[in-house]
Parts: sequence; C-alpha cells; structure tokens
Amino acid sequence: MAVTVETLEKLERKMTLTLPVTDIQNEVQARLRKLARTVKMDGFRPGKVPLNVVAQRYGYSVHYEVMNDKVGEAFASAANEAQLRVAGQPRISEKDGAEEGQMAFDAIFEVYPDVTIGDLNSAEIERVSAEVSDAAIDRTIEILRKQRRTFAQRAHDQAAQDGDRVTVDFEGKIDGEAFAGGKAEDFQFHVGEGQMLKEFEDAVRGMKTGESKTFPLAFPAEYHGKDVAGKTADFLVTLKKLEAANLPEVNADLARGLGIADGTVEGLRADIKKNLEREVKFRLMGRNKQAVMDALIAKAELDLPKSSVQAEVDRLIEGARADLKQRGVKDADKAPIPAELFQEQAERRVRLGLVVAELVRANNLQAKPEQIRAHIEELAASYEKPADVVRWYYGDNRRMAEVEAIVIENNVTEFVLGQAKVTDKAVSFDELMGQG
Repeated sequence: MAVTVETLEKLERKMTLTLPVTDIQNEVQARLRKLARTVKMDGFRPGKVPLNVVAQRYGYSVHYEVMNDKVGEAFASAANEAQLRVAGQPRISEKDGAEEGQMAFDAIFEVYPDVTIGDLNSAEIERVSAEVSDAAIDRTIEILRKQRRTFAQRAHDQAAQDGDRVTVDFEGKIDGEAFAGGKAEDFQFHVGEGQMLKEFEDAVRGMKTGESKTFPLAFPAEYHGKDVAGKTADFLVTLKKLEAANLPEVNADLARGLGIADGTVEGLRADIKKNLEREVKFRLMGRNKQAVMDALIAKAELDLPKSSVQAEVDRLIEGARADLKQRGVKDADKAPIPAELFQEQAERRVRLGLVVAELVRANNLQAKPEQIRAHIEELAASYEKPADVVRWYYGDNRRMAEVEAIVIENNVTEFVLGQAKVTDKAVSFDELMGQG
C-alpha cells in the first residue's frame, strides 16, 4: 500500500490510500459464504440458500461493510506507520484515477498539535487556605437541630414569628384576574426561611390563627414564572394553623441520635469538625486547581483540533439535553440548542486537556494506584459504610477513570504550585463555602 501525507492547513492533513480490488472482493465473498451458512430465507432450508441468492439479497450491504472495514484498517495502519497522532475521525472519499486493479481514497483528518508550555517559574498563582471555625461548627449544629425539630400548635392569641410553621390558604390576582399557580389551600411553609417571597413572609409574620389579610406582592423581573414576572398581584391570605418550632437541646441525647459513639457534645463537635475539614479540603483543592489551570492555559501555545472541539461541543449539547429531560422538559432530546453557546467552553476544555496531557507525559505525573486508593478512601470516609463505597468505586471502570482523572489533575496542581510564584491567601470559611 502506497501512502502519501500532505499538510493542508495547520493541523489538517490529507492521506492517499490505495487498496487492491481483489482484497475487497475476496473479503466480500468470504463474508457472503459465512452468511449463507446461517441466513434464513423462505423456500430454503437453513444453510442451503444458494450463494448467488444470498449475494443478490445482501451483497450491497456486505460490500459496504467490507469497504468501511478495509479502508479503516488501511488508514489506521498508514497513520501508525507515519507516526501520526490522529484527532477525531477522518473524512474519507473515493479518488478517481487509480491504477488498474486498485481503489484509491483520500482521507482528510487532523492531528494533535505540538504543545509548548512556557516557563512555569514565572507564573503567578494565588493559593487560598481556610480553617474550620467554631462559628461554622455552631451553624452546622443549628442546621442539624432544625432537621430534627418538632412543632406544637400556638395559642390563638399568639402571632406568627420567624421559625414557625404556618398553614395558609391564599389566592392572588393580577388586575382582578386569577393566574396559574396563584392559589393554594392548606399550604405549609416556615416563616423567615426564604421559602416564599419576602413580601409574602412579611405579610404572614405577625398574623394570628383565623386571621385574613390582603396585601400587594411585586414579582421580581427575573421570577421563574414568566407570566407573572415583573407584575404586581393582590393576595388574600388566611392563616389556618400556626405551630411553634421546638428544637432539641444540644446534649448527649442529640449526640447519640446523630450516631456519635461516645454520646458527648464534645464528640459531636469533633465529628462535625472532621467532616467540615474534609469538605474544606476538597473546596480548597477545587479553587487552587482552577487557579493552576488558568495559569497553565496562559503559559501554553498550541493550535486546537477543530474535530476535538466539535466533539466536545456535541457532548456539552447532549449533556444540556439530558439535564432538560431530567427537569421534565417535553421533547428535550429534540430541543434546539445553539452550538455557539458552548464553543468557548469546549475550546477551553480541549485546550486544557491537551496541555495537562503534555505536562503529565513530560513530568511523569500519572496517577499511581496508591494515590487512587487513598482518594477513594477519603471520599468514602464520610459515609456510614466506607468499605461498601470503596467496593462501589472499584466495581466500575467508568467511576475509576473519573477518580484517576481527578488524581492526575491533583498531581498537576501540586507540580505547578511547586514551580510557580505562589502567593498564599487565607479566606474565611463562609467565603470558601459561598455563604459570605
């Protein structure tokens, strides 16, 4: 097989392939004979269908399969011989003017680029750190108490206040007309916890059981209900039931109820701190990894394979459709999603993937088995039965590949931080967790 490779533009190449016609014909005949041994046709016993009848029925499809297979094998062999790193699938078309007894094909494809990474010693990166404060532990305990609260009905002369659970009937109208979603009976919510719009909570706060009130409510312009967004409605609300919250005391009973082995408040706080520290560690790793990846992209020079970018755009679009389907959107798999929405994100992902791969290759930053094991065990530590979680990860190649990718990124992060000019910055727990 004669092979020529031509550079078209940047990463695009053209390769000419030739195949003997006899090779294709012989393979077609071999597959038809094999098919004849098992094919079923009316009027013939199994395995007794004449070869010419099988060829008449299946010859075109078998020939098409053989052509695809043979050309694909020829392309792979030629690319390997020429030591080409092919990106994406080639576009193959038959070429006129082949010698007698030969078939010629043009394969147009892209190759992966050479990646040049600049001097990492000159990269400037801000590395953040954070500590778990007593206040963060206190807030977590309050959340746990709220999750275990009970409710008791208030007296009729008592008014609704923050933390109470109320049961109401309400109806809203815009310009005197009812609207979808504007009416409910026996609707429950907790006052002061942001479950309702602020004007609604303000109206209910201070009401007593059996009272009714009319009040205006201005829907925000960005409200999820497009029919009412930016409009003002008049609501009539009636408070039917008012219940005060009773939170459990922070004591040994609460600690035991939360599975603390020694049943002490100190043990509870220590367990919460350990879990929060684990979460802080992962958040810090994420923030610092992002800073490293940004620095890497800024220091790297490479051309992007269009085929790889397009494949990534397609994956992002399919992910968006899957998300819409999960949200219950009708015909989500057919939703028109413009590719340009994901172009920039796809280019960044492809660029980053190529840069990271080059850095890993050049500096032996591959994930070691013990690193993968340690990461899985750390993830599993927050579950009730860590050993089961570890087995769950090791039982699926896809999950293991995801963990391996994370470990490699962590190795790259540590390597780059060891090379770059690093400025350390302490941030508060709230800022790190997005609560500030």
